Amino acid sequence: MGLNFATLAPIGLLIASNVFMTFAWYGHLKIPGLALWVAVMTSWGIALFEYWLAVPANRIGYAVYTGAELKTIQEVISLSVFVLFAVFFLGERLTWNHGVGFLLIFGGAFFIFKGPLK
Repeated sequence: MGLNFATLAPIGLLIASNVFMTFAWYGHLKIPGLALWVAVMTSWGIALFEYWLAVPANRIGYAVYTGAELKTIQEVISLSVFVLFAVFFLGERLTWNHGVGFLLIFGGAFFIFKGPLK
């Protein structure tokens, strides 16, 4: 699979969509006094932008990736974006347990892209 628009665009779009979605789902945690309904409506508004990026990413990407590969790309990007968000926005500290868990998830992604085992 060569590098072209259909292989690269979904990755870029999914990175951008995951930034929006991470803020939609978790950004309100920095404002604990915010009314729940305001947090929900704000998150919903942010998520609209996520959909405008994720849906085209999957439509474009399906020309070169399988559905399972697209979902795996999305999950790896989601986890990567969330780690950065948790550390730099929420101020959380990652532990070795997190690292081991993330490595296991990345290991699963490896097998999705490896192809059939013989």
